[in-house]
Amino acid sequence: MQKLYTTGATSVGGRDGRVRSEDGKIDMQVSTPKELGGPGGAGTNPEQLFAAGYAACFESALRLVARMQKKAITPEASITAKVTLGKTDAGAYEIAVELHGRLPGMPREEAKALLDAAHQVCPYSRATRGNIEVTLFVED
Repeated sequence: MQKLYTTGATSVGGRDGRVRSEDGKIDMQVSTPKELGGPGGAGTNPEQLFAAGYAACFESALRLVARMQKKAITPEASITAKVTLGKTDAGAYEIAVELHGRLPGMPREEAKALLDAAHQVCPYSRATRGNIEVTLFVED
């Protein structure tokens, strides 16, 4: 792999602590959600951070694929990533992702084809392929 960019973040306190990126652009409190037995609170959580990263990366891949295919996507187009934390039958934790694409004015079949193509290009999709369930949806 030819390295193009490397960054890092440090967690202190895990799900009830703080995360900070090397450059300080991310410096956030982390709180365990009530749904996971925690206190909830003002902090974010690993699932939200993963969803934000995946959504941004996937939308960039979608726009790249659209440019390559000479298809127009409106500035209002968006990707929403929904990350679910669950347990397997064996009791191991795992995550699943739903990626919801909203491409105003584009026919549904064309939008689905672009989402499928972006799923082949997106680094998050490539990194998680075969490891977690990722489902694509076209939203109206």
